[in-house]
Amino acid sequence: MRWAYYPGCCYHTSAREYDQSTRALCQKLGIELIDVPDWSCCGSTAAHGTSHLLALSLAARNLVQAAQTGQDVMTSCAACYQRLAWANYELGQDASLRQQVEDVIENPLPGGLRVLSSLDMMLEYGIDQLAAQVVKPLSGIKAAAYYGCLLVKPHQIGTDDPENPCKMDHLLQAVGATTVDWPFKTECCGASLAVTNEDIVVALTARIIGSAVEAGANCIVTACPLCHFNLDYRQAKIASKLGQNYRMPVFYFTQLLGLAVGLPALAVSTHTHFVDTADLLAAV
Repeated sequence: MRWAYYPGCCYHTSAREYDQSTRALCQKLGIELIDVPDWSCCGSTAAHGTSHLLALSLAARNLVQAAQTGQDVMTSCAACYQRLAWANYELGQDASLRQQVEDVIENPLPGGLRVLSSLDMMLEYGIDQLAAQVVKPLSGIKAAAYYGCLLVKPHQIGTDDPENPCKMDHLLQAVGATTVDWPFKTECCGASLAVTNEDIVVALTARIIGSAVEAGANCIVTACPLCHFNLDYRQAKIASKLGQNYRMPVFYFTQLLGLAVGLPALAVSTHTHFVDTADLLAAV
C-alpha cells in the first residue's frame, strides 16, 4: 500500500506528534508514505474566508503536486483534508471554475485523484489486518473518540456519519480499547477562534471534556491537530478560569494504534503532551 502524504504546516510545530506517530505507524504496518514534493500551505481555514478562488487554488496546486507521485493522496490533518478534498470535489463539478483555477496555478488539474483522511487510509488497510498486528492490547483504555467538525462536514466530502461517526471507534476497538458512547463526538472545539477570543474556546473545550468524563472515558482520542491542541493545552486555562481540574489525557489515534502494534512510547511521542499521559499508559 502506497500513498502520497501531504503533511501540512502544523506537523512541523504544534502537531509534530501526529506526524511522527503517523509515519512510525505506517512504517510498522508496511504502508509506504511518499511526501508530496514541494507541497505548500493548503490555505486551511483562513484562505476561504478571504477568497474562494485563492482557497481553491492553494489546494489545487497541492493536488497537482501530489499527482506527480502517481498515488492517491492522504493527509492526517482534518483542516488539510477538508481543503484538499473539497477542492477536488468542487473543481470536478464546475468546469468553468476549474479552468479559472488552472489558469491561476498554470497547470492542468489531475483527474481521478482520491483524497483520503488518515482514518480512511487505516480502514483501507483493514480492521482485521490491523487487529492481527496487535501485540499489546489497549485493554485499559476507555476512549472518547472525538471527531470534531472538519472530518465529517460538509456531507459531500465527509469521511463518516456527520452526527454519529464511528470509524475511529472501530479502529480503537480493533486494538483492544473500549470506546464510550457520548454526545459530543462532533461538537466544535472553537478551533482557531482562540486567537481572538480564548474565553469562548475555553468554555467549549470544557464542555467537551466534561462530557467525556461523564461518559466514563479515561482519555480523549482525536484525528485533528487543532482539536488536539485545544483539548490538551487549554486544560490549564479551564482550571484557572472555570475551576474545573480535569487532567484528561488527549491522544492522536495514531499514537494509540502505534503502541498497540508494538511501537515504543518514544516513537509515537506520547511524552510531549501538555497533560501527562504516563500514568494512564502505565496502567494499560
